[in-house]
Amino acid sequence: MKKLFLSIVFFLFFVGSTMAQCAMCRATLESNVSNGSEQTLSSNLNFGILYLFVAPYLIIAIVAIFWYKNSKPKVDSGQIA
Repeated sequence: MKKLFLSIVFFLFFVGSTMAQCAMCRATLESNVSNGSEQTLSSNLNFGILYLFVAPYLIIAIVAIFWYKNSKPKVDSGQIA
């Protein structure tokens, strides 16, 4: 469990440095840059794409963690009746 948590934190720490653009978005941005538009548009678009990519996986991971914790059998305190 600790390794999974550290992997998620590691992934989220470096998610900002990745370049995730679909082909259509990339073509639009390249044409905007060649026409003289500013570069911050591409970085904001990258951030939005990464945000939309990570959100569903994060939700699934949280549901899986709660499901795993609630599916464990309950252990009594050791009292014998």
